[in-house]
Amino acid sequence: MSQPMGRRQFLGSSLLGLASAGLPAGLLGAPVTLASRGFSQDTQRVRLSGPGVAAPLALTLVADTHLFRDDVRGQPFAAHSARMAKAYNRTRHHLTGEPTSPEEGFRAALAAASAARSSHLVLAGDLLSFPSEAAVEWALKELRSCGLPWLYTAGNHDWHYEGMEGSLDELRETWIARRLSPLYSGHNPMMTAQEVGGVRLLLIDNSTYEVSPAQLAFFRSQVASGRPLILFVHIPLHVPGRPVAFGCGHPEWGAASDRGFALERRPRWREGGHTAVTLEFRREVFAAPNLLGVFAGHTHRASLDIVAGVPQCVVPPNANGGFLHIEVVSA
Repeated sequence: MSQPMGRRQFLGSSLLGLASAGLPAGLLGAPVTLASRGFSQDTQRVRLSGPGVAAPLALTLVADTHLFRDDVRGQPFAAHSARMAKAYNRTRHHLTGEPTSPEEGFRAALAAASAARSSHLVLAGDLLSFPSEAAVEWALKELRSCGLPWLYTAGNHDWHYEGMEGSLDELRETWIARRLSPLYSGHNPMMTAQEVGGVRLLLIDNSTYEVSPAQLAFFRSQVASGRPLILFVHIPLHVPGRPVAFGCGHPEWGAASDRGFALERRPRWREGGHTAVTLEFRREVFAAPNLLGVFAGHTHRASLDIVAGVPQCVVPPNANGGFLHIEVVSA
């Protein structure tokens, strides 16, 4: 299994030969611009359509499982995991109200994905409540037993031991390398593209609420390909009328509006608000003509917004039994 690259190595390799509108090696193809796209949603199923889809595609999206399994190896970190270790021990199913748990929710989602004959599982962050070895091992065992390929991007809890010193970027890099690496199956943790049935599935890690220049360049290169795209992030993108904490790219995001840093024992959001890169990323996502949709988690509340014709769906939390089937068909 390949290990995540260090920050300098990663940024260098990501930007080398990747102009803002250029195409990375291996992703060239005949351009397809989506003049129209379709969207419909039932309770646990979303259908997307657009030209350029080579074959029907079925995916199952899971986010916010919040596994809290731990063992003696986690004892040195108990002071940093205590709050989240108690947060989701028992939950109630978001549809039935019946008692459930994160592990039950995860197993049920994997079973539903197999029954639906999904080609891939997409894990959109907060699989864990904190990066314990026991939880990662349990999740990998379940995923491998399921037999479906999966794609993973981290959520803010996956790499966060509360109260641990370090910047958000440093903590994310540390715990990806120490614990989360096997979940990526060799893919780049910060950004990856997987083409299935003529559709490119993009996963971009925005779990610090920010997006890097390399990630923006990567997204631009995917848009320039003209291929139909689906974007998966952990934190949804800002939608007018939604609160600051809802989404990445809110104009009032920053230290003055951060209400959760003390409870979560993490660094406060940055003074001065979002970087210009993050704001531009959010703008370009909703302007992308070949983007079929954006899917996210984080808020623990199912939602749907349409921005400039692009649907953004937030999946209900898997800790409460939530998941979402995504079907993609040709227009």
